[in-house]
Amino acid sequence: MSVVYLGFHFTVEPKDPGTEILIAELGELPFESFVEQEHGVTAYIQQSAYEEGMVENLYIVNSPEFTITHTVETIEQVNWNEEWEKNFDPIDVDGKCYVRAPFHEKTNALYDIVIEPKMSFGTGHHETTHMMIQQLLEMDLVGKKTLDMGCGTAILAILAEMKGAQPIDAIDIDAWCYVNSIENAERNHCHHITVEEGDARLLPGRSYDVIIANINRNILINDMATYADCLAPEGYLLLSGFYVDDIPYLDAACQPFGLVFEKKWERNNWASLRYKKQ
Repeated sequence: MSVVYLGFHFTVEPKDPGTEILIAELGELPFESFVEQEHGVTAYIQQSAYEEGMVENLYIVNSPEFTITHTVETIEQVNWNEEWEKNFDPIDVDGKCYVRAPFHEKTNALYDIVIEPKMSFGTGHHETTHMMIQQLLEMDLVGKKTLDMGCGTAILAILAEMKGAQPIDAIDIDAWCYVNSIENAERNHCHHITVEEGDARLLPGRSYDVIIANINRNILINDMATYADCLAPEGYLLLSGFYVDDIPYLDAACQPFGLVFEKKWERNNWASLRYKKQ
């Protein structure tokens, strides 16, 4: 029996940064895929996972700063690849990293990454992934033992390997992300990435030179002690998945563990931070 999905077609005004904020909030619910449209975004969720009021209670939906309307469509089957291919455009990050689909032509970019996801998070489209790519581009990763926590499509782990990091652990709690990360690592001819399904409970006893964590504010704060314990002295912690207004909370969570702030990135109200362990 086929799985029945609901497609929520959102119109968002203003679209930027409203669409990105909406996707972030929906991403914390059981919505599985997002396709950005001209005036907003379409979000997909299994009908069995949807609960009445789930969308209406979102913070951004009730914010006076945005006007958000939506219609709902019942879909018997979703061809995710077809939906994605109709809307996916290649991403150029600072002229150095090019993220594309298999059906796009190869480029001469220093780092040419091929990703075939079923959702927009982790393709480079989302602000937080874009900033994390920028972070990695300016770092020396050669020989660095690296963790990509909440890896999604494993795009950041793939870039880390291209920049010389090894070995690399890529972990995500979502079973689909686990499978897709393995596929994308193979697609990019990576040989030093180990993909695992799970969360921070897998980490005790491990040690890393670089930890990449692009998740959300609450999970980052909750797991900060674990990250710090696994980070080697002089190691780097790269964080994203939160808004600019959340920075004080992340900073307060880092300070007790000897994590010293080094640099900040901002993009359409989203933030990314780099810390170094003393």
